[in-house]
Amino acid sequence: MHRIWAIIERDLRRFRRSPTLVMVSIVMPLVQLIVLGYAFGGKVKHLNVGVVNQDQGMSSVKLQEMFQAVAANARTFDTIPYSDQNEALRDLRTGHLNAVLNIPPQFSRNVLAGNDPKVALIEDNSDQFVASAMEGTMDGLLVSFNQKAPQPQRLPNQATLSVVEIYPYVPYIQYLLPGSTVLAIFVSAMIGGGIIFIDDKARGLHEGYLVTPIRKFELILGFNLAGAIKAIITGLVLVTVGALIAGIPDPFNPLRLVQLMFLVTLTALALISMMFLLMVRVSDPLVPRAIFGVLNTLLYFPSGAVYPTYAFPPWMKVITAIDPFTYAVHGFKELMLKNSTLWAIMPDIAFLAVFTIIATAAATALFKRTL
Repeated sequence: MHRIWAIIERDLRRFRRSPTLVMVSIVMPLVQLIVLGYAFGGKVKHLNVGVVNQDQGMSSVKLQEMFQAVAANARTFDTIPYSDQNEALRDLRTGHLNAVLNIPPQFSRNVLAGNDPKVALIEDNSDQFVASAMEGTMDGLLVSFNQKAPQPQRLPNQATLSVVEIYPYVPYIQYLLPGSTVLAIFVSAMIGGGIIFIDDKARGLHEGYLVTPIRKFELILGFNLAGAIKAIITGLVLVTVGALIAGIPDPFNPLRLVQLMFLVTLTALALISMMFLLMVRVSDPLVPRAIFGVLNTLLYFPSGAVYPTYAFPPWMKVITAIDPFTYAVHGFKELMLKNSTLWAIMPDIAFLAVFTIIATAAATALFKRTL
């Protein structure tokens, strides 16, 4: 163990003397969490919607008033009245409006006659998030508009749905925190298990290991543990400071912190072993830097960190099934967002543990004691 510890100590001393690496490993994932969490997490508000009322009957006025009431309270959109439909469509095409609500002539008469009354929502569908928000608001508005005055009854004769939420509301920044934690560990693994090892080779420092009696497994284990320690530090910062930023309830619960530390350690070992396996035969220092973006794309986005995996096409689900990010992200979501126990994420723990053993064994087999 003293030979393995010598490798760990040397690597950590060099890491301590590189404040830039510390900043990249710890601060940048926090910045990404804040920026992405608030960029994607908020509700759409203050859309500009033109209203063209070509009817002016009682029903159309009622609908228009309901529309303005939603604008005044929910503030999903701001209404702009138009008397000319062509002018409203022109402003829609030039980007001054996000949608146009057109109430056609004879709308009120069709409502009273029950003759399939219709209103038109003309929207800018180049932004699907905005279009979906508008459609959802209008659907809910028309449901309220179509409701008749309730008739007195002893018992209700229709089935109703009561929605019960078992967890508190989870804003997107909290949903993003598990993925950001795993990404921060991956960045440290990429630096500690890929770039530094290849740089050692390029500078000739690797030759010093080859003239010592240290065995291949000891050398690989030393590098892996040194990189894992740095990744663990980064992960612990994310699960504490990141939890405070995201507003996770009871972030310093001792039992939860112990469980999170265990998962952080296991995730760090899995990712550092993977990076060492990928870099064990590489000599060019440009290779890890060149493939960093590709690895980030292939591992981070298919893991369910930013969007649920249920909507993925079949070919992407294959990547999801073998991606260690998937199991780490799921584990962190269970512990952070649902306050579950390690028993609930046992399949994730088993995958990460087996993945670490296989990656370490394969790296040991592929490693060559050559200059």
